[in-house]
Amino acid sequence: MKEAVHIGRNPSSEPDLRELIDQVALGDEQAFASVYDVVVNPVLGVVRAVLRDQAQSEEVAQEVLVEVWRTAPRYRSDRGTVINWILTLAHRRAVDRVRSVDAATARDRKAALLDRTPEYDHVTEQVEARLEREQVRRCLRTLTGLQHQAVTLAYYRGLTYREVAEALTLPLGTVKTRLRDGLIRLRDCLGVTA
Repeated sequence: MKEAVHIGRNPSSEPDLRELIDQVALGDEQAFASVYDVVVNPVLGVVRAVLRDQAQSEEVAQEVLVEVWRTAPRYRSDRGTVINWILTLAHRRAVDRVRSVDAATARDRKAALLDRTPEYDHVTEQVEARLEREQVRRCLRTLTGLQHQAVTLAYYRGLTYREVAEALTLPLGTVKTRLRDGLIRLRDCLGVTA
């Protein structure tokens, strides 16, 4: 019988994470210190792979380990190993951080644009809106009767494609095709570039 080959640490020398997490769930700080020692590097590795920023990676890794301390009672062995649970927490937290940073950047960019946006003339806006409505009406008149009905029901009355199909007593595929063709025709008539 062949002997198993282990790369890295010898697994038999490491504490049993399953037993430790049970103790952590009961508030055992020594058990948490042992869990920390075993998982801190893998957690940091997962987080750094997502964030690519050392300082943020360390901060998120710390948050993950605090979350492990707080949520240890929620760990369920039937859903996977302790290390997989912890690394899943780490990955999710890192992705949340990326999303949060992206959202903050988008908000800042939007705020900067709003600061630079000149005040607009209400009369000009009303005239432009009226001209656009007239152009849309003119282009709607270029559609076939069935395209016009489908577009009107879907976009002015807010019906779903299925509801449009039921209202016109047509197959769903036919309605989708008429809507697509009608929207292409409207796009071309309005001079909108894709």
